[in-house]
Amino acid sequence: MSTAIVTGQPVPGSPLEHDLRSLGFDVRVAADAAEAESLLAAVPADRRVALVDARFVGHLHALRLGLTDPRFPLAAVPGAVTAQPAARQALTRAVARETSADGGTAGPGGAPALAVDSLAERVTTALEADGGAVHRPELGSLVATVPDDPQARNEARQAVAAVDDEAVRLRSAVKSRDGFFTTFFISPYSRYIARWCARRGLTPNQVTTASLLTALIAAGCAATGTRGGFVAAGVLLIASFVLDCTDGQLARYALKYSTLGAWLDATFDRAKEYAYYAGLALGAARGGDDVWALALGAMILQTCRHVVDFSFNEANHDATANTSPTAALSDKLDSVGWTVWVRRMIVLPIGERWAMIAVLTAATTPRITFYVLLAGCAFAATYTTAGRVLRSVTRRARRTDRAAQALADLADSGPLAEAVGRVVRRGLPGLAVPAVALLGSAAVVACSALTDFGGVLPVAGAVVYVLTSALAVARPLKGGLDWLVPPFFRAAEYGTVLALAGKAGVNGALPAAFGLVAAVAYHHYDTVYRIRGNAGAPPVWLVRAIGGHEGRTLLVTVLAAVLTASQFKAALTVLAVAVALLVLVESIRFWVSAGAPAVHDEGEPA
Repeated sequence: MSTAIVTGQPVPGSPLEHDLRSLGFDVRVAADAAEAESLLAAVPADRRVALVDARFVGHLHALRLGLTDPRFPLAAVPGAVTAQPAARQALTRAVARETSADGGTAGPGGAPALAVDSLAERVTTALEADGGAVHRPELGSLVATVPDDPQARNEARQAVAAVDDEAVRLRSAVKSRDGFFTTFFISPYSRYIARWCARRGLTPNQVTTASLLTALIAAGCAATGTRGGFVAAGVLLIASFVLDCTDGQLARYALKYSTLGAWLDATFDRAKEYAYYAGLALGAARGGDDVWALALGAMILQTCRHVVDFSFNEANHDATANTSPTAALSDKLDSVGWTVWVRRMIVLPIGERWAMIAVLTAATTPRITFYVLLAGCAFAATYTTAGRVLRSVTRRARRTDRAAQALADLADSGPLAEAVGRVVRRGLPGLAVPAVALLGSAAVVACSALTDFGGVLPVAGAVVYVLTSALAVARPLKGGLDWLVPPFFRAAEYGTVLALAGKAGVNGALPAAFGLVAAVAYHHYDTVYRIRGNAGAPPVWLVRAIGGHEGRTLLVTVLAAVLTASQFKAALTVLAVAVALLVLVESIRFWVSAGAPAVHDEGEPA
């Protein structure tokens, strides 16, 4: 149980102690600063502790936001400060310093030398002066204040009564920035489902799991290949998305964030969507239509879109002088109401995309569904990538070592690129980096797509790709367009697998390729979410064990050259299983460990 130490003389009629107990705190009262310090020392080191001003007046939800969010080691609202076990030493030092600075507990005439009812504010100031990252939540219309006199207290209580904190809590459970479909067709009622779940003790992880199961059932319905199955699949996919929105809203409503929840939320969206693609392909096959190439193409395009988003954002995460006329124009357009929604819709975020897939599944055929999906995602990818390229060439941003390391991790270079890089040593200048990465990527995909199965030209293209990819990452990726390097690598690897499996011309080759790309894509998404949580990339041994992007690409081309089509299909299956086992075991180990970041993902950017 967490402990709250209320400092100062209790205020008659104050609901503070009751509110703190309702939030799960064991409440202790300190008459003076020395007693507060003693009570703090007596709290076990593995517990959260809070210092709260006895004069505090505010909403219960303001206290909840300030004192119970598990994501922040230190947090504060006016009149209250809290520390999780990781930050307890910093809090203890700040309290001791503030107490000793005022000479102990007794002043002239026996009065307290330290105004203990201001201890929380003084400690918060001391923590920030020491460089502590004290989180201060956005309270909006919620009240959190420490009135100095009875009149101010009465005004504060009136302000509390004037605002319904439950209504604020419901509104804040919904993301402030979301897609049109989610904002107007899902969130108006999903927030109430989230509250219903919270009041019955359900956790976000349970809702996330329910969303996954619903999507898998939808994929199973689509795999039946019947019109009834397609209709049921569309309905269940929307239901899955409602639950997908609900889990995040439940996490924000109840402030229930966890390391396991971060992993589930980060990976299940991709698992649901790509499993649904596979279900559609299976259903089409039952009707005599082979759309596995379209399903794999849709997965590749969607994954590459995400890598563009992730790479661009990481490259500019902490860049200095990070302005451009293009960005200014974008901000200006966002100030016009209707353009905001148009710009959000045309990039096909997850809500619009899943709604489109669901309607098309129920009303048309899998082939038409994939055609429309590919066309829409291709347009969205062109729009977003072009805008980001334009921003990059019109800004003069200086990128940091952290950004360069993030891009290097996203590149996923293996031992072959490392070996060539040690020989080359010197990298390429300026725009030559993304240009060489693009040329090498185009070479291996073209050699694989434009020759018959079993030829050696794809192997030659892969060798060129290994050399060019090593040259591209030989120096830190700090150039204006270097964020394009990871997306080029993803497109090269996935596209080569698609082209060679399609050329094999045997039943089962494309589904095996789908499985391999899905396993590798999981590894790349796992890398992204580790970086987002400031936990670094997956361990070096894992990247080397699965070959890196260039090693896997070269291996697949060699297998296609030396094996028959049937043997190649079997080799892809074995490779997919091996990669999936390695990356899943390591990913699960990391995300359920104590060192994983407890950050609930706020959703994909596109």
